[in-house]
Amino acid sequence: MKFPNARLIVFAKAPEAGKAKTRLIPALGKDGAAALHVRLVTHTLTTVTSTALCPLQLWCAPDTTHLFFDHCKNNFPVTLHQQQGADLGERMAHAMNHNLQQGFNSVIIGSDCPALSAADFEQALTYLHNGTDIVLAPASDGGYVLMGLSRFSPTLFSDINWGSGEVLATTRERIATLQWPTTELATFQDIDRPEDLNEAERLLGPIKTLTSA
Repeated sequence: MKFPNARLIVFAKAPEAGKAKTRLIPALGKDGAAALHVRLVTHTLTTVTSTALCPLQLWCAPDTTHLFFDHCKNNFPVTLHQQQGADLGERMAHAMNHNLQQGFNSVIIGSDCPALSAADFEQALTYLHNGTDIVLAPASDGGYVLMGLSRFSPTLFSDINWGSGEVLATTRERIATLQWPTTELATFQDIDRPEDLNEAERLLGPIKTLTSA
């Protein structure tokens, strides 16, 4: 294991129809959107475990009891943790601070970016190991798909309009105020909206939409 004193955090919701990948429901239906979510999480866990970089944590919402999370624990070398907080920022802050307080450099990702590779995770962990305080991988929709930290500040997670196109710009402003050494990786595309499905098919294979023949 190359970075035993780091942690890679994957955030995932339970794949409940009507609650997972809701912005894709118009194109895929409730069951189809939940099924794609399962594929995305599984793809992400497969990618992050393809190289034994560091211990892997799966932070689950609303809790760890869904059968899908048991499947993940049984098929991948992950520990399960329950997300805690009123919004995404609080939940991310809790997970990151949980590890940083123990001295672990931490990288957090969602499961919506199948283009991220093991090499990207290794690059982020290497930057943190070599003294960078923050590593960020921007998303083309104005958010980010990866954040790595070697130290904690709540300002990176509080009072941000999560889900808007301003997340990345606001985060960059907060980083500038902190004046911490920062590295940005390449920009990636999230799979969140119907217009993202072509990218999803390119990386995951065919996806049945409501208009499929």
